[in-house]
Amino acid sequence: MQKNTKSQIELSLLLGGQALRKRFPLKYGWLVLLLAVVVLWIMFSNPNVADHIAGKLAQLKNKVPTTEALIPTTRTLKRPTEPPKPTSFCSFHSVLPEDALELEFLKNYITWPETPSVPANFCLNDTSHPAHSTFTILPRDGGGSWHVGDQLEVLIKINDFLGRPKKSGGDVLFARLHNRTVQAGVVGKVFDHRNGSYTAVFSLLWEGSAQVEVTLVHSSEAVTVLERVNLEKPGRIFFQSLFRSGSVTEDANCNVCLKAPPEQLCNFTDTHTGEPWFCYKPKTLKCEHRVSHAFKGLVPHPTGNEAKLFQSGVNLKVSIPSSGSSKITILPKLKVPNETVPVNMSEAMRGAGPAGYYYQGAWRALDGTTVHQFNNATAISQCLKGKVLHLYGDSTVRQWIEFLIAKVPDLKKFDLKTPPKTGPLMALDYKNNILLTFRCHGPPLRAPPLPVSQFHFVANELDSVVGGTNTVVIFGVWAHFGVYPVEVYIRRLLSIRRAVVRLLTRAPDTLVIIRTGNPKKLTLRESLTTDDYYALQRDKILRAIFKEVNVRLLDAWEMTQAHYLPHDLHPPQPIIKNMIDVILSHICSQR
Repeated sequence: MQKNTKSQIELSLLLGGQALRKRFPLKYGWLVLLLAVVVLWIMFSNPNVADHIAGKLAQLKNKVPTTEALIPTTRTLKRPTEPPKPTSFCSFHSVLPEDALELEFLKNYITWPETPSVPANFCLNDTSHPAHSTFTILPRDGGGSWHVGDQLEVLIKINDFLGRPKKSGGDVLFARLHNRTVQAGVVGKVFDHRNGSYTAVFSLLWEGSAQVEVTLVHSSEAVTVLERVNLEKPGRIFFQSLFRSGSVTEDANCNVCLKAPPEQLCNFTDTHTGEPWFCYKPKTLKCEHRVSHAFKGLVPHPTGNEAKLFQSGVNLKVSIPSSGSSKITILPKLKVPNETVPVNMSEAMRGAGPAGYYYQGAWRALDGTTVHQFNNATAISQCLKGKVLHLYGDSTVRQWIEFLIAKVPDLKKFDLKTPPKTGPLMALDYKNNILLTFRCHGPPLRAPPLPVSQFHFVANELDSVVGGTNTVVIFGVWAHFGVYPVEVYIRRLLSIRRAVVRLLTRAPDTLVIIRTGNPKKLTLRESLTTDDYYALQRDKILRAIFKEVNVRLLDAWEMTQAHYLPHDLHPPQPIIKNMIDVILSHICSQR
């Protein structure tokens, strides 16, 4: 019976093949076979078709009864440790293969202490509250009076809204020691004991009175939300490009990465640095018709109950009261060296000194730099005589070229017919042979519309600099990267570092100065973009990446935090003047 069945099948196939050959000659059979192969290739190579087939199979699978437990719909927001799996061929979390090890090192380097989970229905009373928290000045080790050269320790205890002690760390705290009368100030280093208590350590650097100030910038619960939002919603801020061909124009949204298959995107990834940038393809125009870049808007996160963690005057950058006196008196420096450092202080605390401090309103660096005062146009011009200064970055760097143009009458701004906020800008002093230029950094710059022809990456610009003894390169890249996962910022800085190394290799006498980020005034909206927590993490990354490179670091972070004026994204003129003094002191250190 089985043999007969097999014979019948073979006969059917033979007859069927003969019938096909009668209907389709052999040459058409090859065409049919080729067409079938092409259809199969398209089905499995196109991600949309493949995903569609997979989705249909998943639907069929879901109809089959299962014994697996149902996943609960109630979500608890824990601080994420891994980025979500990519849903597009591009990624917010990728770096060049050769940078993978350094990426992991940097991510571990900035690891923040573990923060509490934030359930969707969390209770605000359980979170950190500055008004119920306290700080206490600890007695001097060995007793006695405070002297210049000593280190002051302050114990900070964080409580919740009901006054109960917190049991974990992760709060963002700023500490400052200051004297308004003599316009003195220095930043304190804060150490997290991860049990709800913290220690702030201050170097005592001037004689007279000094007052401690401690600020809760963010609760540990807010940090949980900030971390989650940055990983889960990296595209919450978006940009738009104008495409034009003749009288036809179209707009399209753009970003570092977009959730779409390649055929629906314009890929503007920089071929030299590998920096990614994508726009959705316009409906009728071509990718080559892109003419401008502009900031479009942002999707507000966090919202609802989570927004309670970001209330100005309640738990967002609010001062913590002292449990006793917040002031001390500092006497002149003792002549006995071994009494200047408390013996019971940990090695980590002993080694954490400030970058500098203010006294009489002037910044005094502690890194060996002698900061001179350039108080008039003549002093500035003499310092810059014969120099070429190239400035790159965001608006916090643009402030410097604007300051110099305003202070030096002979330094004339040359009208390049470019947008005043993004440039490029140029200023010339023919008499003293001084040239200043400014160019904003490339995407993701949040700015009014600017031509893409003038929208360059810093690394590419540095490769066009000849360099030399009379060339100064200054850049600051930080404020526009807080909304993205740290990989985006690390990737950008590594490409800039490679360009800096190339510049210093071909022109070792070139002076390179890097501006750090700085703290700013915070609101809920500001916390979504250039938040102090994001800026603090990226500040650590910047310092680590350029640690072994022959550059000068302008510590805008401490120069802003130590000053008595309120924090601002764009520091006020007294702080800018001190920054310019530091820059000019680097330029004219040998004059």
